[in-house]
Amino acid sequence: MGEHRGDTRARIQAVALELFAEQGYEKTSLREIAERLNVTKAALYYHFKTKEDIIVSLFDDALARLDDLIAWGREQPATLETRQELVRRYADQLYGSGPGIMRFAQENQGTMRDLAVGEKLRCRVKDLIELLADRKAPLTEQLKSAMAVFTLNAALFTFRDYDITEEERRATGIAVALELISGSSHAES
Repeated sequence: MGEHRGDTRARIQAVALELFAEQGYEKTSLREIAERLNVTKAALYYHFKTKEDIIVSLFDDALARLDDLIAWGREQPATLETRQELVRRYADQLYGSGPGIMRFAQENQGTMRDLAVGEKLRCRVKDLIELLADRKAPLTEQLKSAMAVFTLNAALFTFRDYDITEEERRATGIAVALELISGSSHAES
């Protein structure tokens, strides 16, 4: 039997991310993606009509997981333990999805600004940051919360040339992010 539709979509997404990383989003064509997959452009069009459709499909999954995390965070008491757990769960999402999608976002910031999915991602990150320190908190706390989220993202890429494991990279990002939010005086409920 042939591949399942989901398997084909996942293969297309993976190959597209590879090509986007190698050549850049703007310089990669659907024809090149089809060629790398050894399929016709028509077969590719069955699943995705545009490059943007491929990116949107990748980010839709990530955004749904982020929405679940934010919803969970909003249901919890505003305690240090909740904020620490938010950091850990966000790290799990980042590292669970692999660096490909975040690498795309980092290396294609101009494209992300132009795509609607980029605005959705920015809004979700803002919501996550506000869960770590609300807008009534001192500006220093708000900045530390933002830095905690950005630290987890940065840890994916910072030590690329180092001889360390993904787990060491993840643990380092979590340790720094937790340190940033632990000294805060966020109101406990």
